[in-house]
Amino acid sequence: MRNCLVPILLVLYLPTGLTQDNYQVLRGDARDFTQVRPGKLLEFPGDHNPHPDFRLEWWYITANLKDDQGRDWGLQWTLFRQALDAKVDTEGWDSNQLWMAHAAISSPQGHSFEQRFARGGIGQAGVENKDYFSAWLDDWQWQASGASMFPAELKFSVGDRRVEMRLESSSQWVLHGDRGYSQKSAQGQASYYYSQPDISISGTIQTGDEKLALSGKAWLDREWSSQPLARNQSGWDWFSLHLADGNKLMLYRLREDDGDDWLSGTWISADGETRTLKGGEIELIVLSKRRINIDAQTAIELPLEWSIKLPQLDRQWRVKPLYDAQWMGTRYAYWEGVVLIEDQDGRPAGEGYMELTGYD
Repeated sequence: MRNCLVPILLVLYLPTGLTQDNYQVLRGDARDFTQVRPGKLLEFPGDHNPHPDFRLEWWYITANLKDDQGRDWGLQWTLFRQALDAKVDTEGWDSNQLWMAHAAISSPQGHSFEQRFARGGIGQAGVENKDYFSAWLDDWQWQASGASMFPAELKFSVGDRRVEMRLESSSQWVLHGDRGYSQKSAQGQASYYYSQPDISISGTIQTGDEKLALSGKAWLDREWSSQPLARNQSGWDWFSLHLADGNKLMLYRLREDDGDDWLSGTWISADGETRTLKGGEIELIVLSKRRINIDAQTAIELPLEWSIKLPQLDRQWRVKPLYDAQWMGTRYAYWEGVVLIEDQDGRPAGEGYMELTGYD
């Protein structure tokens, strides 16, 4: 869901604080765009590429890492594409494709982020898979050694920090929902959605002359759609969790203004077997809401601690943030950051990422 369903809004000439419905592009009339339909067979490596006949899509990486002192770190790198209209794309400045990238570092010292924008058609940003897979916006680059996404090098910067990481995976792709068809509402909104939750990641973060080595686990989400939200859905809460016993879990809640929330997820066992989780199989309960400061004048209340129960699997955890202030103050603002997992007895049970969107 990735983590994701974030739209590209190139409102560069508007004040950041201007009140507006940032989700309208997700709910808007999409009849002229290609629609998501059940029964499509996802194909690889072809579906790693852009789908310009759909309105929105993204390539989304989050990573949980540790340094040599055992301290927790987190990385986020995301490339988003949006089509301004349903016409066939053209090259050059007439292209109807827009690109946005987000990057963030959660460190023991705090959270930092950057955002970048680019026009399609001029080579400044894009995704290609000719001799090898490549995704980029300026010098933020993800480049694989072949047609598959992995192994690959990921390089980007946040402020004065330069990140260089090696990503490796040989596991099968995880297709969410019905073989990649991920329904988002009872009205039929949906996306095509797959992940790679089993990525080994290692590399360095350099600040000036100082390099710090990090290693851990990463999670890739790929999703595309033309209308992923229903008109009564205000936002979502999303989790990607690496459990200490080797199992993995993706789940999300789409919050509805006038009815029951839409819940969905995927259980991925340690041996790679998957199980689709429907709403009745998930209990997602807010345990604690807290206010965090957005800037000197603004604060926001967010649900930061959660109970997750999967009764049919006899599983239960408590999820809490590494620290509260992991706010992405981008043009389209949201909370995204490292979370820690505890079992029913309060013992460490893994780590992951959480995303919270659509809160006033």
